[in-house]
Amino acid sequence: MGLLTKMTVGYGGNDDNSNKRTYTGDHAIDTDKVLAATDDNVINPLQPGNWESIRSQDVVSSPQYFTKEQAQQLRETAKAKTEGATASKKAYKSLEKIEKADTAVHKSHRGYQKTVANCEAEKLRSNARLARRLHGLRPEYTQMGKGVENAASKADARILELRTKVKAGM
Repeated sequence: MGLLTKMTVGYGGNDDNSNKRTYTGDHAIDTDKVLAATDDNVINPLQPGNWESIRSQDVVSSPQYFTKEQAQQLRETAKAKTEGATASKKAYKSLEKIEKADTAVHKSHRGYQKTVANCEAEKLRSNARLARRLHGLRPEYTQMGKGVENAASKADARILELRTKVKAGM
């Protein structure tokens, strides 16, 4: 794979990750996933919800007389609806508390993830510094290696020379 190919392959959020490298600026951060609703029924500009309301009793559009039975039925309905409203208010308050607790956990988890991401980058920066340092030492190690090889070669030559003299003297 040529340099130009390496420079042009794998960029963008939805490409195959096998050719991507974080150290070349590639990423797999999909904005649609980052900003996706946390639930299908959550309200946002693309899902404004419905505009329904609650109406337990039809609107009386004109003045009218009610019977005793109708009045009694309305009184009982009103009492039940008042009790239901009180319970509903409590339930909605509880749902709000649950939503706030969920949000607190979500925010805490995202904070943790930011810490993990920052620490990972810090660890990799440390690895990169060490790798640069090790690459900087390679010439020195090569020089030391050549020195050792030269010393070994000289020692081998001297030993061979001495052995030859010893055999010749016998």
